[in-house]
Amino acid sequence: MACSSVVKLNAASSSWIAGQQSVNRRPGSAPRFPTSRVSVIRAGSYTDELIKTAKSIASPGRGILAIDESNATCGKRLASIGLDNTETNRQAYRQLLLTTPGLGDYISGAILFEETLYQSTTDGKKFVDCLRDENIVPGIKVDKGLVPLPGSNNESWCQGLDGLASRSAEYYKQGARFAKWRTIVSIPCGPSALAVKEAAWGLARYAAISQDNGLVPIVEPEILLDGDHPIERTLEVAERVWAEVFYYLAENNVVFEGILLKPSMVTPGAEHKEKASPDTIAKYTLTMLKRRVPPAVPGIMVSTSSLGRIQCSNPGNTEPQRNEPNSQPMACLLLVCTSIAEHSAQDMARTPENVEAAQKALLVRAKANSLAQLGKYSAEGESDEAKKGMFVKGYTY
Repeated sequence: MACSSVVKLNAASSSWIAGQQSVNRRPGSAPRFPTSRVSVIRAGSYTDELIKTAKSIASPGRGILAIDESNATCGKRLASIGLDNTETNRQAYRQLLLTTPGLGDYISGAILFEETLYQSTTDGKKFVDCLRDENIVPGIKVDKGLVPLPGSNNESWCQGLDGLASRSAEYYKQGARFAKWRTIVSIPCGPSALAVKEAAWGLARYAAISQDNGLVPIVEPEILLDGDHPIERTLEVAERVWAEVFYYLAENNVVFEGILLKPSMVTPGAEHKEKASPDTIAKYTLTMLKRRVPPAVPGIMVSTSSLGRIQCSNPGNTEPQRNEPNSQPMACLLLVCTSIAEHSAQDMARTPENVEAAQKALLVRAKANSLAQLGKYSAEGESDEAKKGMFVKGYTY
């Protein structure tokens, strides 16, 4: 598609944007979206490919395998099973995951760390090609981590925009077709207006740069679980953050049909005295998504990285999810299978001969998340270990 061609703004998305005019507006202030202005999104040369890639990743019954831990975080996992943090051991761990036979039946995309994108199996086959053979889209973590945000209430901002265009172009050449950028919002710290705006603007710039270089951006403002606040407060903050995010995505002419979302589950703070049921979490999460996500977005990968293995599957399998009418503003609700990798690593390297058993365990959890996405999951027969939560206060990766 030529750069001069124009993608006509989706009518439903136009209505959605107009409906957000009053979001976070102070009494007497001007609307955030002037009614006399219409944004025109100009398509780049990758637009058709971006839309096709996003739809592939958002295919029913499949989710994303997130194995984009930094080398330092990967080293902590290896240390827990008595292994040194060497490139050889990291390669072995990632090879176990990415060469699992049949993984593509349940996984549509894999988020990789930069080192992994350029690695190969011990037989010399590129990891990217291993994924393609399973019809899994390779992705890449492109942010450079969190740093303190000056002028805020001890909050953080995500760095990595400098040089992102050239890095993204190289990642595309290496075979990556989507990108991840993780920024965070802390409820105990406010969140301040500055932190919310910085998170939203950074995500929007990252998304625009990614699309310009052929990568589908996963948009992820993670609402941290830290705190003792009720679920209603999480919903309030999540709605505020996502309103800001979509405002700046539109300002940066991001093609909504060529993005994917990775919102956090709407839950109470991890230290709140009352724990929410899976049905309640699903209800509040879906409420937030319906209120904030425009219908042009093709897929939503709900982040479950701080939940236990069963908790990862349960919220996507509840009555609010199964009974939701087809008019909801999402093509599908998928679960991000981060905890799968955590526990496969524990099974993996106690002995190299245990690789096959670890891969089977990986498939069991991937299938469970797939069934949950389709509303068919049952926790019957799950182990006590699988029921444990994975929340770590103040976690960094």
